[in-house]
Amino acid sequence: RLIDAAKAAGADAVKLQTYTADTITIDHGSEEFWIKDGLWNKRRLYDLYREAHTPWEWHKPLFEYARDAGIVIFSSAFDPTAIDLLESLNAPAYKIASFEIVDLPLIRLAASTGKPLIISTGMAQLGEIVDAVDAARAGGAKELVLLHCISGYPAPCAEANLNTIPALAKTFGIPIGLSDHTLGTSVSVAAIALGARVIEKHITLASEGDTVDSAFSLAEAGFGQLVSDCQSAFTALGTVHFGPVASEANVLSLRRSLYAVRDIKAGELISADNVRSIRPGIGLAPKYWDVIVGRLAIKDISRGTPISWELIGGIKS
Repeated sequence: RLIDAAKAAGADAVKLQTYTADTITIDHGSEEFWIKDGLWNKRRLYDLYREAHTPWEWHKPLFEYARDAGIVIFSSAFDPTAIDLLESLNAPAYKIASFEIVDLPLIRLAASTGKPLIISTGMAQLGEIVDAVDAARAGGAKELVLLHCISGYPAPCAEANLNTIPALAKTFGIPIGLSDHTLGTSVSVAAIALGARVIEKHITLASEGDTVDSAFSLAEAGFGQLVSDCQSAFTALGTVHFGPVASEANVLSLRRSLYAVRDIKAGELISADNVRSIRPGIGLAPKYWDVIVGRLAIKDISRGTPISWELIGGIKS
């Protein structure tokens, strides 16, 4: 149902997370294995991951279902056994989660598959991102994407720091995206305007109620709005362009220009009393006002006539 919802919303791909509680942590009760605040406060890591993980035996039918539905499916790999499983399913790409960006051997292994690699950068210092990119390239990654990320659940908009996106693009010269844990869609849309080319967002079913990630996920309708708004934002970027575009063609003539606003007799001076800058834009451009003021009309000019050079003579002697 989640795959169907993502497909219906217009998403380009769905991503799973491939781990078990035993591959991501150990069953241990000491203090450092407990979460001390935030969304999962007072939960033990092992218990949280046991609840949240996607059973490995589900992966094959889910991959088959998504492919039959016509949507790309891949996964975040959290250890070498996950990569083995995903390779057996011919996963088309890999994701390295923010918490794993420091696991350089895992990054090199994922890169060695030759598949496109996406790395989230939540919590990472610039040097750690450099290390991860170097590891990916050393492992053979040819197609690499970094996702700017704030690993807060949910992440406050005030901490989104989206200006990091163009800085990452300039530093690494590769596509940059956003792994968005904020509420709503506005941060993702803003990221597109700053150059993001991949948006990752959690999706939930409205009928599911509370799940481990529902507090920062979008339900189906919201996800559809996210896709639509991001596509519109990307289209709106367009190109650098000066001058009228097609949709402005029918109003171009409505700009201001110089018009006779009362009848002017031949030989009469052009002045602010008889010529003004008004709409529409058939007459001389307003920038010529200082040129024509004080000159003589060389023929009668009726009120409502656009001023042209053929109507204007010299200065009164």
